[in-house]
Amino acid sequence: MTSNQVPPASTGELPPDAPRGLMARFRNYFLTGLVVAGPVAITLYLTWWFVNWVDNLVRPFVPTAYRPETYLPFGLPGSGLIVAVIALTLLGFLTANLIGRTLVDLGERLLGRIPAVRAIYRGLKQVFETLFSGNGSSFRRVGLVEFPSPGMWSIVLISQAPSAELAASLPGAEEHISVFLPCAPNPTTGFFFYVPKSKIIEIEMSTEDAATLIMSAGVVQPGGTADQKRAAALAGMANAARIASQASASPASLQPVTQPAPAKVE
Repeated sequence: MTSNQVPPASTGELPPDAPRGLMARFRNYFLTGLVVAGPVAITLYLTWWFVNWVDNLVRPFVPTAYRPETYLPFGLPGSGLIVAVIALTLLGFLTANLIGRTLVDLGERLLGRIPAVRAIYRGLKQVFETLFSGNGSSFRRVGLVEFPSPGMWSIVLISQAPSAELAASLPGAEEHISVFLPCAPNPTTGFFFYVPKSKIIEIEMSTEDAATLIMSAGVVQPGGTADQKRAAALAGMANAARIASQASASPASLQPVTQPAPAKVE
């Protein structure tokens, strides 16, 4: 090409990386919006579902003259929830009095005479008293248990020790404790079993953080890197102690010993 020739003009096409950069930014913006709007939308939906469920449950017990939709052209969401809260508060106030306690005791004795209803009522009463009592200690601690196989560790919620009758039936002289192992991603289902106290590694984690970790299947790691390393170190120490105890349990006399060959006499 001579000096008088003009270089060809640019076609104006973008470099091949520009479309990919545009799609990457679009994807990042979309995922950011999804992360922001997703939890809010799900929370509002669950709240709306709960309010409507309580309204449908309480509305048949409210007279028609006291319903808001009788005087308004539309229904008033949450009216049943307000009635339920007031009714439960009034019931608790009446139960705290002498007359209320007497009526509750009379009702419990009446239910205690029905065989099938008695077992259901007593079980549900113990569960509600344990979960909603202010001084209860159930599911306040989180631990690690070697499950489902050696070397694999699962998060469990530590409950209470078994009763004296049940503890006497458990094998061994070591103290046992009841634990609940939630399943991912639904922590309301899981396994309940008794574990020797020495087999549980208690960790400094709240039950809310444990539920978040289980529901996210390990994607959301609460507590920071330091707590994760501490839990991993405790699990490693327990695994090493288990291997050492198994090695010490096997007697050394069972191992074959190679005898030196006798010296050959000339």
